[in-house]
Amino acid sequence: MLIDSHCHLDFPDFEDERNELVARAREAGVGQMVTISTRVKKFQQIIDIAEKYENVFCSVGTHPANADEELDLSTDDLIRLTGHPKVVAIGEAGLDYHYQPEKAEAQKTGLRRHIDAARQTGLPLVIHSRDADDDMAAILKEETGSGAFPFILHCFSSGRALAMTGVELGGFVSFSGILTFKKSDELRSIAAEIPMDRLLVETDAPYLAPTPYRGKRNEPSFVVNTARVLAEVKGVSEDEIATQTTENAFRCFSKMTRVTA
Repeated sequence: MLIDSHCHLDFPDFEDERNELVARAREAGVGQMVTISTRVKKFQQIIDIAEKYENVFCSVGTHPANADEELDLSTDDLIRLTGHPKVVAIGEAGLDYHYQPEKAEAQKTGLRRHIDAARQTGLPLVIHSRDADDDMAAILKEETGSGAFPFILHCFSSGRALAMTGVELGGFVSFSGILTFKKSDELRSIAAEIPMDRLLVETDAPYLAPTPYRGKRNEPSFVVNTARVLAEVKGVSEDEIATQTTENAFRCFSKMTRVTA
């Protein structure tokens, strides 16, 4: 079994065929999925989806692109919403200087609130980091110094230094379809260095469909293709990478229950 550790089933792309999408994932061997929050103020939509499907779990949090819209939300607000049994993570929160560098301060404020929520609840923080390696590494080191917290560097496409910092601080590194792209040799070399017990796979669906579906809408069943390339990179069988990343996911998302087919 594989677990898609990060997708967005609430996005409009899936509105008309969510049942079929979840069924296709199961048929492909993707037994469970974590659908990730990007706006706390739309959290009810995510909860409704997670409640409908036994094998779908979710997070609660604010994407850095929306950080300035939800600065009125406190750490306590986040913690309160984690009381739902289907909420297994905090986030996604983080820093994105690629599209919105002008929102850096709002993003940092939001990130620190999410870190505090992860620290207090013990739920992993799903971290989005793009073109912000130095600031992200500095915040992770500083905040870990105030008390460790579980976290995932999701859809990893940053530099080696941030990956190694994440591993050193006890985090997980999750790879998406980007790992399969022809020009991702540097990313594959980073993946080769990540310890087996810190690896996760994801789709980030509907974005970043892996080869051979690149350019098309992504969906959870396609995580099989990313896992296949990760197995090649690590020099292990597809079965071994599936077993390892699944066990890693249950260890990371410690609140997530195992769903039998």
